[in-house]
Amino acid sequence: MASDKPLVGVLMGSTSDREVMQGCIDVLRELDIPHEVKVISAHRTPDLTREYALSAAYRGIQVIIAGAGWAAHLAGAIAGHTSLPVIGVPIDSSPLNGMDALLSTVQMPPGIPVATVAVGSGGAKNGAVLAAQILALKYPPIAENLKNYRRGITEKASQKVDT
Repeated sequence: MASDKPLVGVLMGSTSDREVMQGCIDVLRELDIPHEVKVISAHRTPDLTREYALSAAYRGIQVIIAGAGWAAHLAGAIAGHTSLPVIGVPIDSSPLNGMDALLSTVQMPPGIPVATVAVGSGGAKNGAVLAAQILALKYPPIAENLKNYRRGITEKASQKVDT
């Protein structure tokens, strides 16, 4: 992209979520999507979480990807304060292996949706791809990068089948 101004906000509830969310960050980089990465907690830093959500659109953020484990509800807390698309990544860091994070992310009340992807690192990567699909509607270079990305994963899968 021509601009380095972040279009995607990648949030995680704790530094311990970084390993899972790194896949999201890597895919955004591969797709050349400007993004910012923040550690904020719906429960430990609620004022910062609210401030982030309220200011994101004004700062040019167009999609927010929020990953959190346990039943921490970062994506829902963000969605309650913005009309931007919010993608939730449930992280499998609790004794319940992410089921608590999944349910707290996907079970949103009517009118406050959170697009929820799979639990764990695969979900983090899909969160980036979903953000790219949303942005591709407006940005042709992202649409082209996404098309090439999809072609690449198809080729990789085909090579594995042939061996």
